[in-house]
Amino acid sequence: MNRREALISLVQLSALGAIGSASAGVLANDRTLAIGTRADALPQPPQPGALAYLSADEAREVTAIFDRLIPEDELGMSASQAGCVVFLDRQLAGPYGQAASTYRLGPYLQGTPEQGPQFRLTPAQRYREGLARLAQYCQQQHGRPFSGLTGEQQDALLRAMEAGAAPLDADFFALLLQNVREGYLADPMYGGNRDMVGWRLIGFPGARYDYRPYLHRKGLPLDLEPVSLLERAS
Repeated sequence: MNRREALISLVQLSALGAIGSASAGVLANDRTLAIGTRADALPQPPQPGALAYLSADEAREVTAIFDRLIPEDELGMSASQAGCVVFLDRQLAGPYGQAASTYRLGPYLQGTPEQGPQFRLTPAQRYREGLARLAQYCQQQHGRPFSGLTGEQQDALLRAMEAGAAPLDADFFALLLQNVREGYLADPMYGGNRDMVGWRLIGFPGARYDYRPYLHRKGLPLDLEPVSLLERAS
C-alpha cells in the first residue's frame, strides 16, 4: 500500500471532520464550543519545546516507526516532518492518552469484534509498554534499537508486527498505524499535518465554513486552498 492509498483508506472510514480516536480526546475538550464563542476558548495549538509525555528515546523510536509507515517521497514530507510525533506526544499527554472517553472500570471480559477494543491499559500505557517490548526484542534479535536497523530490517519487523508474529503485538502495530494516519490528517491545530500536507494530498479543503456553493460538484475536485483552524483562530 502506498502513501496515498494508506491515507485515503482512513478517509473512507472516517467522516471528514472526525479523525479517529485521537480526535475523540480532542473532542472531549471541544464539544461544548458553540458558534460565536470567544477566540480564547478555542483549542490551543501545541507549543514548541520539550516533550509532554514521550521520553527522548521513545520519541526517537516512534519517529523511526512513523517514517517507515509514511516516508518522505515525491508526494510529500514524511510523518515526522509533518509533525506526527509532536501530535502523538501531545495526544498521549492529554485526554486521549488517558482514555478519558472510554469506560474502563470492568468487569474485563473477552468481547466480540462488534464491541470494539477491550483494552485494560490507556493509549499512553500501551505506548510505554509496547515501545519497551519492541526495544527489548530488537536488542535480543539485532543488538540495537529499531531506529538503528536498516530500512529493510525495519520493514520486515513491522510486517511481522502487523501479522502478530510472537512476541510482537499486532494490536500495538494497529495503534501505531492509526495514530500516524491521524497525525498526518488532523487539523494542524493539533501539531501534525504541517503545512496541511495531508489535506493537500487527498484534496480536502479543510475547516471551511460553507460548502453550499460546491454541492453541485459531487465527485469533482474542488481545487480549494485548505484552511486550518489555526487560521480561523488567528
